Order: sequence, then C-alpha cells, then structure tokens
Amino acid sequence: MGAAEQVLFPKLREPDEREALRFGERSLDYRELAGVTAALAERVGRARRVAVWATSVPETCAAVVGALAAGAAVVPINPKVGERELAHIVGDSRPELLLVAPGFEAPEGLGDIPVHEVDLTVRGGELPAEPDEEEAALIVYTSGTTGPPKGVVLPRRAIRANLDALAEAWEWTARDVLVHALPLFHVHGLILGTLGPLRLGGTVHHLGRFSSQGVAEELSGPATMMFGVPTMYHRLADDAEKDPRIAEAVGGARLLVSGSAALPAVEHERIERLTGQRVVERYGMSETIMNCGVRADGDRRPGYVGRPFAGVELRLVDEQGAEITESDDETVGEILVRGPNLFTGYLNRPDATEAAFTDGWFRTGDVATRAADGYIRIVGRRATDIIKSGGYKIGAGEIENALLEHPAVAEVAVTGEADPDLGERIVAWVVQAAEVAEQELADHVAKLLTPHKRPRVVRFVEALPRNEMGKVMKKALAG
Repeated sequence: MGAAEQVLFPKLREPDEREALRFGERSLDYRELAGVTAALAERVGRARRVAVWATSVPETCAAVVGALAAGAAVVPINPKVGERELAHIVGDSRPELLLVAPGFEAPEGLGDIPVHEVDLTVRGGELPAEPDEEEAALIVYTSGTTGPPKGVVLPRRAIRANLDALAEAWEWTARDVLVHALPLFHVHGLILGTLGPLRLGGTVHHLGRFSSQGVAEELSGPATMMFGVPTMYHRLADDAEKDPRIAEAVGGARLLVSGSAALPAVEHERIERLTGQRVVERYGMSETIMNCGVRADGDRRPGYVGRPFAGVELRLVDEQGAEITESDDETVGEILVRGPNLFTGYLNRPDATEAAFTDGWFRTGDVATRAADGYIRIVGRRATDIIKSGGYKIGAGEIENALLEHPAVAEVAVTGEADPDLGERIVAWVVQAAEVAEQELADHVAKLLTPHKRPRVVRFVEALPRNEMGKVMKKALAG
C-alpha cells in the first residue's frame, strides 16, 4: 500500500472550498478545516492521549481531526456521562489534554486535566507528517453492562480499512452529502458519520438534534444519504404518514442506512410503502467497527445485515467452539470475526483482551444464522437473547419481530426467565399501541413461527429502558 493511501484524510492535504462540515448555520470548508486541524495539532503537540468532550457541534469534529493529525489517541466522552463513569474513564485513559467547545463547564469527576477551548477562527500552517497506521486513533469506551466500561483501542489502520470497505459496498463517494443526528462519542456517529465523509472528501450535515423535518429538508436539498438508528426511522415513518412532503423528500435519498440495533420488519415495510425506499442494514460494534452490511446494489431484505465487508472474515461457531458450516438460516451460532477492522485490545485490560479472542478470532458475543446466499441474520446477544426453552435454542429477536407485526404492539423486548419445567420461559415486555389480551399475542407468535416460540408470559409496560443509541437494556427489564 502506498503512503498516499495510508493518509487518513487526503483532502486535508490538498484542501479546497468544498464544504466539509455543517451544523445548522455553521460550516467549515476543507481549506478552513485544514487550517483549524493544523492549529489544533500544534496545540496537542506530543500528547499521546487527548479527550474530546463530544457535544454535537463542529468544534468536536475539528478537535477529533486535529488530535488525529497530531498522532494522538482520541478519547471521545459522552457529555451526559455520570460522575463515577467520568472518573473511571479519565483515570483509566489518563488523557493529557481535554478539547472542548466554548462555554464548557467542568463537571465533577474530571480531575485536573488541562482544558483547551477549540476556536474555529484560529488557523495553522502545515499539517504534521502522517502517523503510522498501527498507532492508536480512538479509545472508545463500551457501555459497561458487565462492569466498568472498557476502553476499546482502535488503530488508524482499522478506521481506514473499514471506511474504504464501506465506501466500496455503498458506492459512497466525495459527491455524497450525508445527513445524520447521531451522537459523536460512538462508532456510528463519529467514525461512520463524521470521519467517513471526511476520508472521502465528501460532506456531512449534522442536525444537532434529530427531527423528521430536518432530515426532509436536507434530503430535498443537497443530502444524498442518511444514517440513523431504528428509533429515528420509526419517527420518520410516523411523520411521513402525516406529511407527504417528508415522504417525498426521504424517497429522493440515494441511500438510507440503519444500524446500532435491528430495524423491525414492520418499519422496513412502512418506510418502503411511504417513500419507495428500502433501508440498508449493517452490523458492527465498538471493537470491530463494521463487520457486515447490505450493499447498495444488494437485496435489502428485512432482518438481515448482508454479507461481510471486504477484508472481514466471519464464521459462526457452536457452544463447543466448532465451526458451523450450514447455511440453512436456522442453525444458530456465535459470530467470530477477524480482519484489519479489529481493535488491538482493551486499554489496561490484558485479561479481557485475551478472553475476547480465540485463535486470532474475536468473539463478538452476538449470535446469528446464515442464509444460503451468505446473508447474516442477527438473532441477539449470547448472554441475553438466546433463550433455552423446552430443549430448543430460541433467538429473542425473531419473536420480537413477530410480535411487532401485531397492530396492538408498539414496542417489545423478549427475555428469558428461569422455569422449573422448561428451563427458561419466554417473556415478552410489550408497550401497547392498543389494548390486547396476552393470549392473543401468544397465539399470534405461535401462528407466525412455531408453538414453542410463543411467549409464556406477557408483561405490559409504559416504556422500554433504552441507552443513547436506542438499544433496549434488557438487564434492566430482567432485574
């Protein structure tokens, strides 16, 4: 690979007046961003780790790119982080500098890290030489569902290789304008949604806060692509049903991509009916960036995340670790992956890093089936979404999708609970769209799937507990 190909953001080396970033009325073109990047790289200097207070503003994007240009590892911090978690992240990663937007007020738990306010009017000269590909680029902290959050160390190589694979699969070029409203402290919004367009020399328009009207205005104007999570697509469909102008604007997109959680089949079908568009799904995680995705020219069928991206190897294994060779769309196995997209380890946690790998393959903890054409269907997490009931291994996601096809079900999560007879019984946690009897929902699943997959218990709730990315926190339900 040539040196030019290893440059993470080639457009910043030869900038012009093409728009790079826009947040509302505030924007930076590539020439301006290159100047800001150079100034921030100079400020970062030889610091090896730099934290960024990741609010949804252009200063955050500039801070990340500037620190990357300096060769530092960036630690993005959720601005809503709690005191204890902040103290853990800071103590674990030990950043030498914190980059923030103007008006920052230091919270408890930050410690005595030097703080620098990013000023987009301050420009520098030449960018530093490109750092080595194996240098750490980002340290992204996991959600901490099984203890304190772990710092996932992603090298520059993983970001470059994965973004190039996405560009090839989605026919994503410098001509595209991406619109999204994703947070900038996760892989989805930061790497895919911000660094992706900048690597290609394209443009990102960030809404700051999601609104269907904002998305529609962008897609009826310069935007060609949208990245979102299922909650956003649900709201978009709701609003498109009320306003045909929103439906028309969304229908004009070149590509709609959903991720971070499965998009229910009912939402796929509703969006297609309203807009004529079929949403592309993909599958990834902090440790691997993106593993699989439906190609722009691929079969966009609900419930499937396509085939592995270029460079990514994927296998399914059973509980004994033996590879599953069947492609029957029925046999469930844990997903293992390897490739240039992988992280190098968990910061300061060699034990956790070693436990996460088997013979060079990363154990994702996700379970899936594989169809005859190689398409992967995620059925859940090994720890929370595989229910062993009556001698069967049942994926919670399959039951959730079936329940969502019932008109009285607005939202649903399925878990397993200990049962003296079955081993585990299937429990459905349902947010109602209309009044419905428990038995009707159980019969609905039995009719669509098979009787042993029906919920034995239905619990009606006002809302499901979710994290910032819209994922249901099932452990909060089970607790």
